[in-house]
Amino acid sequence: MNRFFLSPACFQPGEVIFDPETSRQVSRVLRLRAGDRVITLDGTGEEYLLELQQVSKSSVTGKILTHQMTKSEPRVALTILVGLTQRDKFEWVLQKCTEIGCAAFTPVITSRSLVQDIRSAEQKIERWQQILREAAEQSGRGRIPVLNPPVLFLQALEQLRGFDLGLVAYEMERTKTIKKMLRGFKGESLGILIGPEGGLSEEEAQRTKQGGIILVSLGARTLRMETAAIVASTLILHQLKSLD
Repeated sequence: MNRFFLSPACFQPGEVIFDPETSRQVSRVLRLRAGDRVITLDGTGEEYLLELQQVSKSSVTGKILTHQMTKSEPRVALTILVGLTQRDKFEWVLQKCTEIGCAAFTPVITSRSLVQDIRSAEQKIERWQQILREAAEQSGRGRIPVLNPPVLFLQALEQLRGFDLGLVAYEMERTKTIKKMLRGFKGESLGILIGPEGGLSEEEAQRTKQGGIILVSLGARTLRMETAAIVASTLILHQLKSLD
């Protein structure tokens, strides 16, 4: 069944009034008709089963049949702070980690990031938000992940201090695994930083330790950045029993 995230303003007592852009998608792209059923989401985790009442290229309305909280959201809010890289790889990380269940993303510029210009990254935010929205709709999420503004490495470390647990994946770490670090974890928020293709520099690793942030291993093999983001997300949510 088709799922659509809509602004809270679209939800009225007993009915939902679609915005013009989604109305065009419903009528012109998906070619849905009055009587068809869809699910709409208000972004807070609530989902509404609708029966479409009026369908035109500029206006779609639906009658609310039932509503409930989405059961697909993980218990722990996981934020991935990821080194900026080539467009296709970065967008792939956004898409796949959304499907897995990540709650938020922060693009990070490190000393070895292929992208070094925050301003150029900021120009892509609208596109990235659309990717997150589409991935959330496709995967049955109840919320669209938050996309934070791009930051520099030291700013990313500061963000990590604000979580119940902050981690940084580091290929030279051998003893501290995600499983060990999450043993007994009872918090509600967790952030993990995944470096760029060239990994973190030795200086950045030292800055991480000095800042009290834990360096963790993702295993014995060196992973590509996009693979590391997928593996880290899956390991964390599995360990916290938040993939069910």
